[in-house]
Amino acid sequence: MTKKILLSVFLLPATMAFAQQYGGMWIPTELNEKEMKDLGMKISAKDIFNPQKTSIKDAVVQFNGGCTAEIISPKGLLLTNHHCGYGQIQAHSTVQNDLLTNGFWAKNNDGELPNPGLKVDFIVDIKDVSHQILEGTDNLAEPELSKKVNSNIELYKNAQKIESYQSISVKPMYYGNKYYAYTIDTYKDIRLVGTPPQSIGKFGSDTDNWVWPRHTGDFSMFRIYADKNNKPAEYSTDNIPYVPKHYLPVSIKDKNENDFTFVFGFPGKTTEYLPAIAVDKIMKDIDPAKIAVREVALKTLNEKMRIDDATRIKYASKYASVANYWKKWIGEIEGLKKSNAVEKKKRYETSLISKNQEIKATLDQLNNLYNDQAPYALNNAYYTEVIKNAETLKLAEDYYNYVTAVEAGKMNEKELNKLKDKLSSFYKDYSAELDAKVTAKLLALYAHKIPQQSLPSDFDKYKDETQNIPIIENISNRSIITGKSEINGTSTSTDIQKTFSNQDKLIETLKKDPVYLLYTSIREAYMKNTDPQFSALQNKIDVLQKKYMAQQMATDKERKFFPDANSTLRVTYGKVKGSTPRDAVSYDYQTHLAGVIEKYIPGDYEFDVPQKLLDLYHKKDFSIYKDKTGDVPVGFTATNHTTGGNSGSPALDAYGNLIGLNFDRQWEGTMSDINYDPRFSRNIMVDTKYILFIIDKFADSKWLIDEMKVIQ
Repeated sequence: MTKKILLSVFLLPATMAFAQQYGGMWIPTELNEKEMKDLGMKISAKDIFNPQKTSIKDAVVQFNGGCTAEIISPKGLLLTNHHCGYGQIQAHSTVQNDLLTNGFWAKNNDGELPNPGLKVDFIVDIKDVSHQILEGTDNLAEPELSKKVNSNIELYKNAQKIESYQSISVKPMYYGNKYYAYTIDTYKDIRLVGTPPQSIGKFGSDTDNWVWPRHTGDFSMFRIYADKNNKPAEYSTDNIPYVPKHYLPVSIKDKNENDFTFVFGFPGKTTEYLPAIAVDKIMKDIDPAKIAVREVALKTLNEKMRIDDATRIKYASKYASVANYWKKWIGEIEGLKKSNAVEKKKRYETSLISKNQEIKATLDQLNNLYNDQAPYALNNAYYTEVIKNAETLKLAEDYYNYVTAVEAGKMNEKELNKLKDKLSSFYKDYSAELDAKVTAKLLALYAHKIPQQSLPSDFDKYKDETQNIPIIENISNRSIITGKSEINGTSTSTDIQKTFSNQDKLIETLKKDPVYLLYTSIREAYMKNTDPQFSALQNKIDVLQKKYMAQQMATDKERKFFPDANSTLRVTYGKVKGSTPRDAVSYDYQTHLAGVIEKYIPGDYEFDVPQKLLDLYHKKDFSIYKDKTGDVPVGFTATNHTTGGNSGSPALDAYGNLIGLNFDRQWEGTMSDINYDPRFSRNIMVDTKYILFIIDKFADSKWLIDEMKVIQ
């Protein structure tokens, strides 16, 4: 029956092209409870989010501003992805004590490791404050509109009575047509409890990233600590494990295809409501440019990381971060093509115009603006990615911003300390020698891809990659920014405090520094020849996109609109399901430990397997964690609509029990940020059976299992 329903979705006429099944990232105060229950949910919407009473939202947190995590015990035990905790795991790793390679499991609370700067945020309440924020904005145009909105936001926030550990965040929805206020509790003492070795937590690494079938145990465990009153506090040895209002029971029941499931987390960014021309530009111009830059950076880093363990550890987290979206964008392009996204959008636009002729004028203007912006948007993509991935230039940007702030009288002590902390952390995992090669190769690419009239006047000398490397190495060796030259009697990379001890001398030296001068020449050319044109056109596009969004919502009464993801708390729901992404290719919804063994390659950096895991498999020592097949399930897929930021999100069953940990999407469906398509869009989750199996049988950490409420 389900297959017939899905088929009918694909065969709908153009006017119903966006009648999605299961797609959407819904504000938890505005759930379609009836649809969720029709799909199989057994609890109420109030059980999911209720600001007045305990609900599931009290067990879900934003993890360090970029991922999601969930509480799974009455002692504040926190579960998130291995890749979300990767930076903290790396920070505790050395060549002598390599937690990335060996894993780590505290034997008790005293052995849990502190992580300075790590925080988690609870959403206490959500309110629609559109009326307050948009008051007095009728008929205002930019920049007055933004000024008034920002003023109203500050007035609203200042009027709220909150605790010292709380904050209020006001977020625009539907491109500024609505606004929501979030009350947030922030906890800052978060300690590492356990992590499998990366041969489990990153099994498959780059090859398997964004693809299915998947066999990765992508999880790590932390714990929230609080003061003696259970309130947020800075790290202290006197703090105690946090007692949550709610924690998630962990279900290890077998899963079946078409079981209801929902994901509760903080998706980062989607753009589901763009016009067809915007999607076309992303697919043909912007994504390919970003991919090209990251390919160069990744290849250069990989060559060194494969032969040097110290470099591998130092660059592990950064390499994974760069590779993640490089591969995602490749899949996004393929998915947009396969789902015929541009034509689908065009048909939808035609259907809207047939109902509301005013939309034609809006779309005509958007088409003209995107075409006018195209060359500048391409320059912007290359510039942004080159500066971001050439770490030497990124460092120069930080110092440039410092000089600019000092000269404008805006560098106070608080901002200076933040910069010092940032630079100290950066230099810890920075190799000037390696990045000189990365920077040289990226500048060669930049010199070839950017029109000559948009480059610095003498940039032709950087076009030859081979000749370019010694040029950049020479510049790097003479720079205080790279730490190769000294300032105030010390290297910047070894003593940040001394570097900044004489501000006037530092600024004077920076302005003569060869890396600083290289960065400023690139920046000045970009700011003169690209940024003003790009930004002016983008401002006009943003105004029209807001109007187009309002027109879509007012015209298409049959479509249910959810706001694009913007790192706020959302619920997405669907069913456990396999997929048929290509002709004659069919995927089951579940993978097993047998698949790990099938992929096993001794000594391989992606597919090696710990001997203990091999032993457990060959002995079939699976305990209560095997399913009806007699094997341990590792991962599963469903039709939940997820994106970046949903990493670490709990996958829950019809009763609100934890059944999996979201960590990825199927490659054929990564275009769901722009065009959700139920044929291809699948989120990928670690099965709770595998998580508990690794904790119990592999890590011998049953004391953690004993904290949980396990449902069999």
